[in-house]
Amino acid sequence: MFVRSIPWAAQARRSRAIHSTAHAQRVLRVLGLESSADDACAAVVTSNRKILSSVVCKQHDINRQYGGIHPIAAHEAHLRDMPRAISQALSEANVRVDDLDAIAYTRGPGMFGCLTVCTTSARALAASSGKPLVGVHHMQAHALTALLTEEKAPGFPFFTLLVSGGHTQLVLAESMSKYRIVMTTVDNAVGDAFDKVARLLCLPPSSTSGLGPVLEEYAARPPLPPYDDAPLRLPLPLEGRNKDTLAFSFSGLLSATERLAKKEAGVEMSEAVQRAVARAFQTAAVTHLADKVRLAIDTLGFPVKGLVVSGGVGSNKYLREQMKAMCDGIPSGPIPAYYPPIALCTDNAAMIAWTAILRLQDGLVGEPFDLPIRKKWSLEDLYDDVPASCYRS
Repeated sequence: MFVRSIPWAAQARRSRAIHSTAHAQRVLRVLGLESSADDACAAVVTSNRKILSSVVCKQHDINRQYGGIHPIAAHEAHLRDMPRAISQALSEANVRVDDLDAIAYTRGPGMFGCLTVCTTSARALAASSGKPLVGVHHMQAHALTALLTEEKAPGFPFFTLLVSGGHTQLVLAESMSKYRIVMTTVDNAVGDAFDKVARLLCLPPSSTSGLGPVLEEYAARPPLPPYDDAPLRLPLPLEGRNKDTLAFSFSGLLSATERLAKKEAGVEMSEAVQRAVARAFQTAAVTHLADKVRLAIDTLGFPVKGLVVSGGVGSNKYLREQMKAMCDGIPSGPIPAYYPPIALCTDNAAMIAWTAILRLQDGLVGEPFDLPIRKKWSLEDLYDDVPASCYRS
């Protein structure tokens, strides 16, 4: 069976008609699709900030078999899961495709094979229905989630700390469509470091989460003897003469953690060592993040209106506590810290649909079907290849 295609010009005319209605304050309903890594996600969100549905198909069982995300296995799982996710999201939202105002998808960054699943699914739905198509930058969606979930949303400009298995960046969000990367990691991402330390400590995998939350749980447990009286310490990254460097780094901390774990464990990794090393690593990693964000706030002098912490590691409760304490302790006056609900910190399609809504309200009328997937995509190059004809004049 062939999917009926809608020529781009016809799609644009329909998009402009829809957008004109939307501009007159009609509530928009958008279906978002996400498959940039190991979660197949679909969600329906409205422009009055209601999440009508949010479906996430996890791959933890598959990841356990390979010790992490396996690109081919993840892609194959997305091919199985995405149709089910779309069907469930539409059913839970009690809408049909004809009831939607646009179809949104993650265009990048991410794993190319995985991205092709949400991309082709969204394009097929948009082509067959004549609905506007909106490609979304994954990290922009994380940054703007607080505008969906917070009753008193942060105003621009604000800092957003994007922390995940693939990214560790401090970004200045100057407007909905303009971002400046202030700091990034020079080596490992913090989420990747959490996963590697969890494997180093032989922590048991979870059927409901990745390894990072398992390490967080072990770090939160009370220390066992002899570490209850003498907690372990790890040196902070980029200290000494690098203390004023505007960058994140975790490779040295990983090496130091490995040395410490081997020294303490000897021939057997006991739970006492697991708890103590997990706590020492988490303390050092989070302190490093908080110190560097504070350095940026103090030295760059941007009049920011808040700090948004987002991405998978943004669900870490200890990180949330330390970032709030850091924001509350700024001498020139505290700035508010914002955290999306934990379910919306990890990859999800609600943030994709929401970002598409903001782009539509900002003048986008829909995009062509042939824009390239961007597996590597800087926030500073946001939508630089979208034709001007895609925007309302």
